[in-house]
Amino acid sequence: MGDLLLIRHGETEWSASGRHTGRTDLPLTPDGEAEARTLAPFFTGRPFAFVLTSPLRRARHTAELAGLRDAETDEDLCEWDYGGYEGLTTARIHETRPDWSLWRDGVPPYADGRPGESAEDVGRRADRVLARLAPRLAGSAEDGVVVAHAHLLRVLTARYLGLPASEGRLFLLTTATVGRLSTEHGLPVVAGWNQRLLPRG
Repeated sequence: MGDLLLIRHGETEWSASGRHTGRTDLPLTPDGEAEARTLAPFFTGRPFAFVLTSPLRRARHTAELAGLRDAETDEDLCEWDYGGYEGLTTARIHETRPDWSLWRDGVPPYADGRPGESAEDVGRRADRVLARLAPRLAGSAEDGVVVAHAHLLRVLTARYLGLPASEGRLFLLTTATVGRLSTEHGLPVVAGWNQRLLPRG
């Protein structure tokens, strides 16, 4: 059975400034492109059971620069929908809600009334992804790769481990880093986390 490798996309203008970036489809910065290229020696030319990305261009471009060609996109890998807090920093939110936590409190709706997502909403999407990937990993000796976003990948990791979606708060994930979800004695484990990868040698 293969492992599941999780890649957070490279830096964007908003990730660099700490702004919540959900469905806003920002490109990578030049630094973000450089970050993504550092992953290429590890990934280029390696066989994988599958490569999936979020449809948002910051994830798709990171996959391409990391040498992961012909990736499938999956709508369930989009970042957390931050609703009325899209584009705001946590510090700005704390000016009016000092005790606010994304993981506990979720987000308000957009100005037009459309709702954002709660941790449980994101968890349901992560569960769908994991259910689809489980048979593909079980039937392969090769690893699978998912390229997506920090909060989505943190929730997915929590759900992989059987934890509530809100426990994704425990898994810090910086830009252009890799996590490895594996098994030990048939149980799910985190085998690596928030790593900047170097080529095997």
